Formats: sequence, C-alpha cells, structure tokens
Amino acid sequence: MCNHPLHPFLLSLPKTEHHMHLEGSLSPELLFRLSAKNNIPLPSPETDPAFSSVESLYERYSNFTSLDDFLHYYYIGFTVLVHESDFEELAYAYLSAQSKEANLRHAEVFFDPQVHLSRGITIDTVVKGWESALARVQKEEEEGGLVDITAELIPCFLRHLDVEDSERCLSLLVDGGFLLAEEKPSRLAGIGLCSTELDKPPSTWAPIFSIANKNGIRTTAHAGEEGPAEYVTAALDDLHVKRIDHGVHAADDEELMERLAREQVLVTVCPVSNVRLKVKQKLQDVPLRTFLEKGVRFSLNSDDPAYFGGYLQGVYCAVQEVFGFSVHEWDVIARNGVEGSWCSEERKTRLMREIESVVGVWTRKEEEGGEFGLVN
Repeated sequence: MCNHPLHPFLLSLPKTEHHMHLEGSLSPELLFRLSAKNNIPLPSPETDPAFSSVESLYERYSNFTSLDDFLHYYYIGFTVLVHESDFEELAYAYLSAQSKEANLRHAEVFFDPQVHLSRGITIDTVVKGWESALARVQKEEEEGGLVDITAELIPCFLRHLDVEDSERCLSLLVDGGFLLAEEKPSRLAGIGLCSTELDKPPSTWAPIFSIANKNGIRTTAHAGEEGPAEYVTAALDDLHVKRIDHGVHAADDEELMERLAREQVLVTVCPVSNVRLKVKQKLQDVPLRTFLEKGVRFSLNSDDPAYFGGYLQGVYCAVQEVFGFSVHEWDVIARNGVEGSWCSEERKTRLMREIESVVGVWTRKEEEGGEFGLVN
C-alpha cells in the first residue's frame, strides 16, 4: 500500500503500459489450476520444493538471483498453456484487473511465439485467446458504463534461440497475416526482441529487423538491462527500433541519453523487475530522475508481474515512495507514455485529455494546500 499523500492521485491517473509479457502474468494459482486442467505435470516437490504449494512458489519467486534464474521458472509456466481458452483466461485476468485496479487505459503486451511453436501450439491459438479476452473486457466495460481499455499484442523473438529460428517465426507471422504494414489491418502491433542479453548483441538480429522495417512493421527491443549502453546504441543503429525496452544502462552514456531525448525514443523501464533480478541493487538506483532531468522519455511497467510481485499500480506506488515525484512530473511521465504508444492519434488525444483533467484537479490541490508536492 502506498502511504504517500499522492496515492489517490496515482490511482486516478490514466496509465499506459508498454512492457508486460503475457506469460509473465501467469500467477501460481492459475499455473496450478491449468496444470490440473490440462494434465500437464509440474516439477515434483521432491525435485524442487518450490512446487509444493502456491505459497512456496511465491516465496521462491521473491528470491530470484538473476535473469537466468527467473527464466528457468518462467518457461516452466509456458508448459500449462495449451488451449485458446488458457490464453484467454490468462489475458483476461491481466486486462480486467489492471483496467479496474490501476486505471490502465492502453496496454501493449509481449508474447513469445517461438516457445509456443516448439510445443506445437500455433500462433493463432495464442492470438485468438488474446482477442477473445480483450473483446470480453471491452464488452463488460461498455455494459457497465466503465472507461474502456485498448490493447495491442507484440511477438518477441528470443535471443537464446538461433537467428534462423527467429527468421522462420517471422515468416509464419507475415505469411499468416498477423503482421502487415502499419497502414493495413494487423492482428499484431509490431515485433520485439527479448531474453538474456549477455553475449547476444542486437546486431545479430539486424537482418530480421531490416525486413520488418522495410515493410512498415513497428519494432522495439530489450536492450540495456543486463547489457551495456552500447547495446542500446546498437538497437537504435543496427535494428532501427522505435522503442527501447528496459534501457536503464543508457544512463551510463551521456551522449546516448541526449540522443534518446532528441529522437524522442520511449524507454519502457521496469523498476521493480530491475531490483528483483539484481540489475539494480535498490529502486533508487534505477535512473528515473536522471531520465526526467535529461528529457529522456520513459514509461513505467511491470514486466513479469506474477513473478516479481508488482503489477502496474504497485510499480507506480513503489516509485513514488522512493522518488517523490510531483504532480507535474507525473504529468510528464503519463504524457510521454501516451506519446510513445502504438495506438491511433485519436486514442492518444482522448487519453491526453483524461490526463489533463486529472492533473488539473491535483495541481489545484497542490497549489492550495502545498502538502502534495515533492517529498525529499
């Protein structure tokens, strides 16, 4: 629970999220339920005591030692996702809860098609499940007179697999009609690149991203999480991405930060994840204030919230407890998130107006009372 005076403001602030892995929202409760439903065995508690119960698995998730340690459990979770209905239940749980609990207004969610394909699960199975979940949430919101959420799905290629596997996956995505040029209807919003960065420079995937860029497919890439600032530069120069995911090590390079600000590249920062995976020792080490001062656009994101114990509202509250941003600074963060989103200009205009309305109310409170300002 956030104890800062601006907590009610943070609850009401319209939010965007650009860095959340669909499979990373698989809670231990749903993991065990789908395991039983689909008759998919999980590791034996004798082999790994973490799988003794929901509680013991949550406890193990709170003690990851590295990205690779996390990924071991992350990919176990994939095994229980088999049917379209499984992906619908997974996506619905995220979209419905975050729309209500975090006032999430627009989400752009990653998924890992290569892992599913290797298990015999088609891309269409995943996408149909996602589409059903989004339609279900939007219908419920419309019938209940609630604010509506929009969302996009983005396939991510995996660094720990060879490039040829990514090339085959891209062909399936394009030939199957999932990815088309921006001006044409598309079931997916673009492509990304994720998984462990160590000794996996972005340039290796340049041929794939070149095809995407030539065909007007939006591109983003994880860079500067484990990897150095040079990987962020390589993602911009070699992959010509429009966004950088994680990107915290960009703060190590002054010229790179100037470039990110100048080119208005959105950096999708995941501060709670950075601490959980030992990228940063503590939350105050995540360079959010540095990015703000340098004019680097960033959004706040939950990454793999079921594994890191922090969904979007929790991330906002954790950040506020440490950084004590003012209403004006949150206005900048929220607006930058909208500007960097892959939604329509009409949608952006609407979200900007909503932000303006909420910020206006709290700016007046700040001016009248003074107790809602920056906490040192």
